[in-house]
Amino acid sequence: MQEADLNLNSSKNQLVAHFEAANISLYLKREDLIDPFISGNKFRKLKYNLEEALNGKFKTLLTFGGAYSNHIAATAAAGERFGFKTIGVIRGEELGEDLDKTLQLNATLKYAISCGMQLEFVSREAYRNKANLKFIEDLKSKYGEFYLIPEGGTNKLAIRGCEEILQKEDKEFDFICCCVGTGGTISGIINSSTPEQKVLGFPALKGNWLASEIKEYSNKENWKLITAYHFGGYAKTDSTLISFINNFRKEYHIPLDPVYTGKMLYGIFDMIQSSTFPQNSRILAVHTGGLQGIEGMNKMLSKKNLPLLDV
Repeated sequence: MQEADLNLNSSKNQLVAHFEAANISLYLKREDLIDPFISGNKFRKLKYNLEEALNGKFKTLLTFGGAYSNHIAATAAAGERFGFKTIGVIRGEELGEDLDKTLQLNATLKYAISCGMQLEFVSREAYRNKANLKFIEDLKSKYGEFYLIPEGGTNKLAIRGCEEILQKEDKEFDFICCCVGTGGTISGIINSSTPEQKVLGFPALKGNWLASEIKEYSNKENWKLITAYHFGGYAKTDSTLISFINNFRKEYHIPLDPVYTGKMLYGIFDMIQSSTFPQNSRILAVHTGGLQGIEGMNKMLSKKNLPLLDV
């Protein structure tokens, strides 16, 4: 399957801001414009996995994710578009106890089901065994043969897809910035970067385990993780981040998600303002999509009496 067969849009680089005092230019690679649901890095990660599944004559895709997972939504959309049955193993068995109520509150899972995805809710304890051979065999006994895509979509084929994010014209940039979840996207970017470029990763999660994950897929050393902007961990946010995302959208007419790209752009702006980047730097940040999660995040913010994200 070639990229043209997907009938998706191309990404583009968009100038976001020029900081005159330091002569720093910030561009955003609009991977979010590829597709509303098979979007950004999720398209990149799925591309060659879908090709492998088609070549292997698989009829079913099975993958894993949390209740608001961009990967779950993208896999469901891809399955519907390319004729696969899809199964999503979802962390949190309590979500399946009253599915109608869950779907009223969760736009991601509601969308996945609308695409035909069958959801399998498992306990958090069981979910930790998702890479265990017996756990996988039990799923095969229940659902039959399937093409397995890991949580978040990261495997060697996903890295290959993410290596296509950077194009020839991107060699002119000094810094490439990317938000980090499982480490797959940034690994592909590192692999296709030039030795002169510095790749900066902005983790959405707390912890130091991501560095070892990246080293599994890349042997280059021109990268660094910036760990100061996770805002408390995965899917955690506060009024400061929400205000930044809303102001960014008003000024630049670009939506950001609060889990990944919002934190990355907040960090980049903060680092520029604190003179972390050298003068005359040209920075390219990668917008990895994830916008489908905004609706669900607003429902969570409403419960906490926090400001909402503009939509």
